[in-house]
Amino acid sequence: QLQLVESGGGLVQPGGSLRLSCSASGFTLDNYAIGWFRQAPGKEREGVSCMSRKGGSTNYADSVKGRFTISRDNAENTVYLQMNSLKPDDTALYYCAAVRVFTACVLSWRTYRTWGQGTQVTVSS
Repeated sequence: QLQLVESGGGLVQPGGSLRLSCSASGFTLDNYAIGWFRQAPGKEREGVSCMSRKGGSTNYADSVKGRFTISRDNAENTVYLQMNSLKPDDTALYYCAAVRVFTACVLSWRTYRTWGQGTQVTVSS
């Protein structure tokens, strides 16, 4: 059974950092495109960052470029999202998701097939 589990969320002050983890079981993450998404109350789910299979390419939403970095640890079968210079607008439930495609990754959440349960990130003073 394909499963994704996110961790690493929490409460952080503006300007702070967090690193989210997305661990996979039942499949090898490196063979899948992986995306990070977020959803704040009353807002649509939005794509934050993604990485294509085998780490071929990455993509970031304009709102997080230069602040967030996606990376992959194949030995741990885990994908990370390093978030720096966090802002209150980054507050949301963050999800990782996977899809087995051979093209560059996209930030459209409808593309992805396997989802984790989410981890809450709250940026507040």
